[in-house]
Amino acid sequence: MDAEAARAERDGTPSRGWGRLLLRVSILVLALLALVGFSVVLAKVTLTPSPASEDLVTSNLRPGRSLRQYAEDYTFLAACKQAGGNLLLGMPFGVLLPILVPRRLRMIRMVLLTVLVIAVVELVQGALVAGRAFDVDDVILNTAGALLAYLLVGRRLSHRYHVLADEPGRTTEPAPARRPEPALRPARQKARTPSRWSRLRQGARARAARGRPRKR
Repeated sequence: MDAEAARAERDGTPSRGWGRLLLRVSILVLALLALVGFSVVLAKVTLTPSPASEDLVTSNLRPGRSLRQYAEDYTFLAACKQAGGNLLLGMPFGVLLPILVPRRLRMIRMVLLTVLVIAVVELVQGALVAGRAFDVDDVILNTAGALLAYLLVGRRLSHRYHVLADEPGRTTEPAPARRPEPALRPARQKARTPSRWSRLRQGARARAARGRPRKR
């Protein structure tokens, strides 16, 4: 019975390996497609000209300046919409990039890539798009959104994917190691004590031996 189970397990190993490979490729393709779609949305949102705001928008190189302006000059709903929109715009980075980057230091790699991409987008829209300007607070908010999404979703999702990718041939969990059984100690032999009858016999023999005449 055990031999048949082992043979069935060996026969199912190649199919499980192909299943794991197909699952990995599917996840990777979906992540790439989602990243491309997000890039299109990001370009549409940030690189669309806004001629009506050309005279009102100025570049911001001081961290916190735009955030302070949201709190002082905007209504509560408008400030939440502006800041929340930038947070949401960075969240896909925290979900998709950890799957595509190496497992080691993936959070740091994700943050650095997010800062790099958003900074390039901000520079392009400030230099080439009418009515748009570079704003360092947008970079901060986008990066904060990516980090928040990573902590909530991206960390677990990327961990499962990389575990699946690092162990393609593992199909069953190894059996737990059995502890060696302690050696049985030999039973101590009890010292035999002579019975009362034996002691009486030995005493009688000793007295009889002392009472015999010695041979000359």
